[in-house]
Amino acid sequence: MRSLSSTGFALFGAALVAISYGLARFAFGLFVPPIRAELGLTPSVIGIIGALPLISFLLSTLVAPLAADRLGARNTAVLSGSFGVGGLALISQASDALSLGAGVFACGICTGLMMPALTAAMQALVKRSLHGRVSSVMNAGTSIGVAVAVPSVLFLAGAWRFAYLSFAVLTGIGVLAAWYFIPSVSRITPTDAAPPPPISNLQWSRLFRLSLFAFVMGFVASAYWIFAPDLMTTLGALPPSATGWLWLAVGVAGLGGAVVADLADRNNPPITHALMLTMLSASLALLAASPGQLVLATFSALVFGLAYMSLTGLYLMTGIRLLPGRLSMGPVLPFMACALGQAAGSPVVGMLVNEFGYADTFTIFSAIGILVAILSPLYPRHLEHGHEEEIEDDTGLQAAFDHQLLDADGEPLMPVTENAKHL
Repeated sequence: MRSLSSTGFALFGAALVAISYGLARFAFGLFVPPIRAELGLTPSVIGIIGALPLISFLLSTLVAPLAADRLGARNTAVLSGSFGVGGLALISQASDALSLGAGVFACGICTGLMMPALTAAMQALVKRSLHGRVSSVMNAGTSIGVAVAVPSVLFLAGAWRFAYLSFAVLTGIGVLAAWYFIPSVSRITPTDAAPPPPISNLQWSRLFRLSLFAFVMGFVASAYWIFAPDLMTTLGALPPSATGWLWLAVGVAGLGGAVVADLADRNNPPITHALMLTMLSASLALLAASPGQLVLATFSALVFGLAYMSLTGLYLMTGIRLLPGRLSMGPVLPFMACALGQAAGSPVVGMLVNEFGYADTFTIFSAIGILVAILSPLYPRHLEHGHEEEIEDDTGLQAAFDHQLLDADGEPLMPVTENAKHL
């Protein structure tokens, strides 16, 4: 194994996230039009298939922390990449809905295992003071992966099988790199550290509200991730190659989401949540209103990408703040809720498209998002600690990570001393 610097690990982690999240999970919607046409699938079937990687993501996320502890960071990352290679290769050879569904299900397992593996490796290779910034860079890898998938559509409009085979080869290279660069260590926990305090009723209440907002956001966003390209080609009569510009805009705008999420911590998270969820909902309505106008459709993708990545970053930050000392739980629950929302929303979109058409379905989902955005004053705020009044500027994603080991009174968790053990 070759040791990486903090910057090197952040960039390497972003590359693996680009593969596991961008290519293995979110790129599927980009290829729905040619896949649906060649395999003769209905929107309802595509909706069910689109939910499968989200279900497998949830299942693998539940066991991922245990896998990282038992198998180590390197083996977990290699296992994740192996599922990605198998899933992408299976998609490239899919002949019906069953084989296609099996492929995307395997890709979802790849997505669920990768981030816990990288988190375990980060705790071994990166100073704790840099965990927030490194995590922010790695999270941006999703947008990079989505953008990387675009050239395959722009230049290989009808060759979706070759595109997915290429993705499988890239993932295989990532597996080899993970074996070489990631250490074979488990999650590091100081042996003399005091355990985190028990979760209070107030924390559970706020975490429940956070998860509800994340679920609804995922539910609304599922329409765009799975069906936006198909809407452009079906309702807007645009060529399949034009959908590449849609995903390129999502990827580029999504890079700004990390900045917006970090600023949200300084400028009232509920207001930011209301604004971003309204923007995300408006992007659906704009695409439904002008599917044949490539410029307007691309603009809607810019809005969607910025809003989606900003909201996921905000949920990450809030989860860390609400459960200090529980890094494997605080940010994981809202992300699982978001994935569950997408898994629930995808088949619902497919059924509504069959019944009412694309325009009405996207409008309905847009209205749901706007209604929930109005409820954003209920978005959970940080737990009130005395130190927050003294250090007003200590905010943002990095600060969320820096203060993850605080007790219920806002004080740093202290190591258990020998004297304390005998009390």
